[in-house]
Amino acid sequence: MSSLELGLIGNSRTSALIDRNARIIWWCYPYFDSDPVCCELMNPGLKDKASGFIDVGFEKIRQADQYYERNSAVLVTRFGDNAHNVIEIIDFAPCFPMHDRLFTPSSIIRIIRRVAGRPRITIRIRPGVNYGSEAPQVLPGAHHISYKGPQQTLRVTTDASITSILDEKPFFLNDSVTLVFGPDQAVESAPQDIGRAWYEATVRYWQNWIHNISMPFEWQDAVIRAAITLRMNTFYDTGAIIAAVTTSIPGSPAARHNRDYRYSWVRDSYFVVSALNRLGATGTMERYLQYILNIIADSKGLPFQPVYSIHRNAELEERIAPALAGYNGKGPVRIGNSACREIQNDVYGSAILACTQAFFDKRLHRPADRNVFADLERLGEEAIARYNQPDADIWHREDGKHVHTFSSVMCWAACDRLAAIAKELKMKAREELWAANAAKIRDDILTNAYNGKLGTFTSAWNGSEVDASLLLMAELRFLEPEDERFRNTVSTIEKRLLRGDFLLRYENEDSDGLPETALLVCTFWWILALAYIGETDRARAGFEKILSRRNRLGLLSADVSREGNELWGNFPQTYSMVGLIQCALRLSRPWENAF
Repeated sequence: MSSLELGLIGNSRTSALIDRNARIIWWCYPYFDSDPVCCELMNPGLKDKASGFIDVGFEKIRQADQYYERNSAVLVTRFGDNAHNVIEIIDFAPCFPMHDRLFTPSSIIRIIRRVAGRPRITIRIRPGVNYGSEAPQVLPGAHHISYKGPQQTLRVTTDASITSILDEKPFFLNDSVTLVFGPDQAVESAPQDIGRAWYEATVRYWQNWIHNISMPFEWQDAVIRAAITLRMNTFYDTGAIIAAVTTSIPGSPAARHNRDYRYSWVRDSYFVVSALNRLGATGTMERYLQYILNIIADSKGLPFQPVYSIHRNAELEERIAPALAGYNGKGPVRIGNSACREIQNDVYGSAILACTQAFFDKRLHRPADRNVFADLERLGEEAIARYNQPDADIWHREDGKHVHTFSSVMCWAACDRLAAIAKELKMKAREELWAANAAKIRDDILTNAYNGKLGTFTSAWNGSEVDASLLLMAELRFLEPEDERFRNTVSTIEKRLLRGDFLLRYENEDSDGLPETALLVCTFWWILALAYIGETDRARAGFEKILSRRNRLGLLSADVSREGNELWGNFPQTYSMVGLIQCALRLSRPWENAF
């Protein structure tokens, strides 16, 4: 039985998930959305006969400890046995400056160290290719093994015995062995030297990165882990931001549908950029700005999609991987995402909001200018045309009949921020134009999306139901927190959607009755809304309860069981890690009053 008690390693190009026994069970190589050479997470239960994993055998394990090196993305797993033999496994993806740029190869380094005694280990490397349907061709060399698939070849270069690895025979670990996984190219130095140098440089990079971001006084460990996780989920090459590392982990045991989240959602990316900006980590925004500007250029004459590939591809044709049974057998496993064809009108606001700070932040190497503003105006024009049109809402309910309030508010935000940018650029006529557009949209929303009889904003225009996205109205500055309409909406949402400690996404969640799990970001939004309206004690209590649901390494998926601590949904979910950062920043005592 698989669980999401997993650790994440990565370097903004590739990433892998590792279980508590240091077994690499998910690794898409060479990129986030590539064929997973380690796919056991989606094909559990076969164990010794399985393929799609990399592990270290160590008999009679007495204890296992796993943790991240302080303020880094380097994962350490330590084993001991009854004879007092102890080993330590260090896993990381190299990430550090080299030649005036960030060095992020599609590589993973595994260092296995003897800590005490005379341990005997077995190294097993069993990659799969073509989503688990084939075994690669194994091509051994003097100090490396190449695993050749139809599209990519993975090479491991090591100072361990090649014969012992090929035959999966145990051997005594006298000191340490290093395995360098990556492209099918010769490495420049001895594996031990590479492993040591890259380990030290990677730890130093992450610790320096954390050193240079702003931190709330409270919940610092949680925020640090969330920030590093978000940073790992950015694709340094293009600036894209993935929603999660995995595909097809269902949101609950009974879920009928699952999705591939290894792509860049415009909406999710805005929230990630916003959270990292608030921590002072503006580099992600600078790279994402280039990603969005290139997509705008790519999509001339075409609808702006809610999701794109990390390489800016617009077509994400959805298909099934038949060789994989799915997470705990709950398939199918999907490749691609048909959401790319959905009409979600909030994306115009999301893209502009993600880029707005780039016009105001004087620290940036290349602040956004009038040329960038002109590109973003194209999205603003679409927002004006679409703010009162039906769409698939934030929850993918595509019925084509309703104008959804959240989408309208995001279209308003697009115009409102364009007016602010124009003012900063001293473009008076454009400022007045966009301010007038924002005012018109706002008036229409207030007229059509607020139900005076019920005293609440509603999910759709002229409707009666509510959903969790309405809680963001204050965060987006559409309403002041003191506005009675916002306070009443928060109260109504609580009454209708709150179940125990967690908030449902919307009313009538599914046809099978009350769901077993809750989408975590909705509860984070509720906590933020409570903080905005001054109910800080309740907000803090709710936040502590969510923190208790993180896995032992501080990570969150999309969903959590409403009873117990079982995580569900794609993992680790950027939405959830963003919510953690937002709430910590909003709720923490300020530093000047902390001690």
